[in-house]
Amino acid sequence: MPAGAFREAAALDALATPAARLPALRWHWQPFASLSGTQLHAALALRSAVFVVEQACVFLDPDEHDLDAHHLLGFVDGAAEAPAELAAYLRVLAPGRRYAEPSIGRVVTSRRRRGQGLGRAVMCEGIARTAAMYPGASIRISAQAYLRVFYESLGFQTVSEPYLEDGIPHLEMLLGSEPAAADARSLRASA
Repeated sequence: MPAGAFREAAALDALATPAARLPALRWHWQPFASLSGTQLHAALALRSAVFVVEQACVFLDPDEHDLDAHHLLGFVDGAAEAPAELAAYLRVLAPGRRYAEPSIGRVVTSRRRRGQGLGRAVMCEGIARTAAMYPGASIRISAQAYLRVFYESLGFQTVSEPYLEDGIPHLEMLLGSEPAAADARSLRASA
């Protein structure tokens, strides 16, 4: 199966994942300066593992936007002696930082936790927290093109032609303002 077809199949599988498989997540939402060294390491390690190594895309993942972003980390608690595992992550940039609207980016789930509904869970949580932080604002994302259907299922609409970012096809997508908060609360409750 070609890599693109595999990605599309995985994205469609994520839409159909039953909520019963979703592990209990402990969310941490904080600005960069409030992240502990352990949280920062976990976030950057997960992002690098997926965006640089797994996707074979050589680029400097940590960037100037990390310093001004709010970071959402979803941890799954381990066994008695095992540390908590970072299973899902995203960051939120303030309006005017990258786009006129607040934006969600660097959305990632750990490879060993895929197929459990974490992508939907982290996005619903991120949308709800972004809507609470920026009431009435639309939310913009730069989505990998193969995930278009997934983001559409969350209410995002495509607002650009495909473009390359770090050699990977992307689309700009926008989630409208008022429905964003209500839809996110509804989606989060059902996730």
